[in-house]
Amino acid sequence: MSETLILTKRWPKKDPSLVGYRADGGYAGLEKSLGMEPVAIVEQVKASNLRGRGGAGFPTGLKWTFLPKDVRPRYLCINADESEPGTFKDRYICEYDPHMLLEGIAITCFALDIHLAYIYIRGEFAKQARALEKAIEEAVAAGIFGGPKLLGKADFPLEVHVVRGAGAYICGEESALMESVEGKKGYPRFKPPFPAIIGLWGKPTIINNVETLANVPWIVEHGAAAFAALGAGKTGGTRLFGVSGNVKRPGVYEKPAGYNLKKLIMEDCGGTASGRPVKAVIPGGSSSPVLRGDEIDISLEPDAIKSAGTMSGSGGVIVMDESVCMVRALARIAMFYAEESCGQCTPCRQGTPWMWKILEKIERGEGTMKDLALIEQLPGNIMGQTICALGDAAAMPVQSFVKKFRQEFVEHIEGRGCKHGETAWGVSRQAREALVGGNRH
Repeated sequence: MSETLILTKRWPKKDPSLVGYRADGGYAGLEKSLGMEPVAIVEQVKASNLRGRGGAGFPTGLKWTFLPKDVRPRYLCINADESEPGTFKDRYICEYDPHMLLEGIAITCFALDIHLAYIYIRGEFAKQARALEKAIEEAVAAGIFGGPKLLGKADFPLEVHVVRGAGAYICGEESALMESVEGKKGYPRFKPPFPAIIGLWGKPTIINNVETLANVPWIVEHGAAAFAALGAGKTGGTRLFGVSGNVKRPGVYEKPAGYNLKKLIMEDCGGTASGRPVKAVIPGGSSSPVLRGDEIDISLEPDAIKSAGTMSGSGGVIVMDESVCMVRALARIAMFYAEESCGQCTPCRQGTPWMWKILEKIERGEGTMKDLALIEQLPGNIMGQTICALGDAAAMPVQSFVKKFRQEFVEHIEGRGCKHGETAWGVSRQAREALVGGNRH
């Protein structure tokens, strides 16, 4: 029996235009939703067990109910600022099937009485931004939205705009995203209040991930029970997993939400390209705690994988074989978070470059056991001490790598270097030293 495909059934070979989308039954979900009461649509999404696909995994329908009933206007923000290293799924929805996302936006806005939506897309995604803008132009010209009616039938004005960011990882955080949409520097806000209460321009705002909203048309058209049945536990539907690293067939795979991680890597992706055993897997983007190769026979359903001490996060699966130096891999991850810290919070501003500096020192063969003790202590002083989750995202990989592969760190210290060969940083020593000096902000 073939697996049900919701998100990838049309791409990459199907026509992404409005004509092609409608030829495959596109906008049937929106058509059906116009005959439903808005509250019934919300209940359908709640019953479907659709959870946010951006990383947090919060129940989508429940989030929608947090909007205050008597405050207008309301706004919808679609988070297309796909920035987590190892994650590369949302960009393909925007490029290969932009009308699927637009239909999900239209249904969501109709259900929540929202008349203005913003797609916040990463600045580097120029091709995907153009695809979305073209699709919006097609939808407006066809009278789907953009005028006084939806599909030319329901009296419901709706505008959808693309807002391009400037490539800052921090703007993937929902409150920093809103600051950027408003034209401000992308600094995260204190929460509470949460965006559903006080969001864009002080008004209630719902923020959902691209993949999350792309599922909504299928749920409305086929029913909540059918979507829930595709998943596992408290998570309905399928999920997109972007598999990279040392595998024979990297790419984006659509699988049931409870799919087995080992099966995904060893069967769907063909195992490691090198033929060596799997040494480690990061299962949900670079901020997810790492798993050893002997720990990957687990379900990717968010609650199930949480019990294994990690998270499915944004669906970015990074595979490493036995040739990988775990100290070097962690130092490279730490460099990313040191670079991308917005600098607003002292623990993150000071702690992320400090962790990177120590890891680089150990990797060069200049570290001591005191450095190792310090790198084991530092993450705990960052986690939970910052306005947004970037501090946690930087700390969790350090904690897990050192815990799971501590002996490699010890060998670097005692052997005065790396047995895997010369360091390949990809940045100049001068640039590294300027950053790890802690004075960048």
